[in-house]
Amino acid sequence: MENLEVSLDFLEFPPAHTRYGQNISPKITITGLDSSSVAVMVFNPSMKDVLSYCTWLIWDLAPQQVIPPGIPHGKNVTEPVSALQGTNDAGEIGYTGPCPRPGQMDRYLFRVYGLDDFLEISGGSKKQDLHNAMHDHIIQYGGTEAVASRAAPGKLVM
Repeated sequence: MENLEVSLDFLEFPPAHTRYGQNISPKITITGLDSSSVAVMVFNPSMKDVLSYCTWLIWDLAPQQVIPPGIPHGKNVTEPVSALQGTNDAGEIGYTGPCPRPGQMDRYLFRVYGLDDFLEISGGSKKQDLHNAMHDHIIQYGGTEAVASRAAPGKLVM
């Protein structure tokens, strides 16, 4: 399996990409992509009592170096890219940005998969459905991470 280099424009989520901000999906840059389609899964392993809490599932993206920010909610999106999105663990279809509790810092893992074909699952599918559909199609893989924090009440953020 070939490695992908995946990056975001930040190490800590700016408010625009959080639920207490505008909740806009971030730009994802991918280097070394040589596949037929792309899938992205985003996880928050910081959630207590939940194994791999999933905050975004998007697949059947055409291979491109940049996944643009601001992908709207919906099972089947056509702008700014064409893709299918799944139901995340918050029960929403599309991107759900971080919303850590005050005084808490959460880590988010962005997993990008280069696939040998488009997948035969419908928009709105859940993470296990996406995992199963990708199983024999992953030819490239890469990831990155970022953190999200929120000041505790009465604390100043510098």
